[in-house]
Amino acid sequence: MVEAWYMDESPEDQRAPHRLQPNRAVALEQLRQLGVCYRKLDADNYEADPCLKEIRKAENYSWMDIITIQKDKLPNYEEKIKTFYEEHLHLDDEIRYILDGSGYFDVRDKDDKWIRIFMEKGDMITLPAGIYHRFTLDENNYVKAMRLFVGEPVWTAYNRPADHFPARKQYMKFLTEKAQ
Repeated sequence: MVEAWYMDESPEDQRAPHRLQPNRAVALEQLRQLGVCYRKLDADNYEADPCLKEIRKAENYSWMDIITIQKDKLPNYEEKIKTFYEEHLHLDDEIRYILDGSGYFDVRDKDDKWIRIFMEKGDMITLPAGIYHRFTLDENNYVKAMRLFVGEPVWTAYNRPADHFPARKQYMKFLTEKAQ
C-alpha cells in the first residue's frame, strides 16, 4: 500500500524522506479527497497485465511510453531533475506507473501544505489536472516509469503561479465541493 506523509520545511537534499517529527501520516482516503487516485499493479507482468489493459481501456489511456530516470540513462539528467522538482501543474491528468525503482510525488493539500507520496514498483498514481505537484527521485536515484495519456501526450508544465488556467479553477472548485 502506498505511504504518504506531511513534509518538513527542510531545504536539505530533496531526495531525503523529509518526514515531520513526529511523523504525520496521510491516509489513502485523504489523497482521494485531493483527487489523487492510487492503484497497485503487477509491474513484473505489465506487458500482459489484464488489470492494466482494463484500466487503459476504461480511462481511455491510448498513448504510453516508458521513461528511465537515472544519471546515465536520461539525457540532460541534472536539468530534468530540477525541472521535475519545480512546483507546477498540468492542464491534463498526470498518470504514472512505477515499473522499477522508486521516487516521490509531492502534492499540495487543501491548506497548501506539502504531502510526500512514496512511489515504488507496482504503484500507479493519477494526479488530477490543476493540482500543484512535483516529482523527485529518492536516495536510490533510479526509477523506471510508464507515462500514460488520453490522446496525444502533452508535456507542458506550468510553474506556480498558474491559478489563471481553467484546469486550476476547476480543481479548486472540486476541492471546495469536497469540503462541503
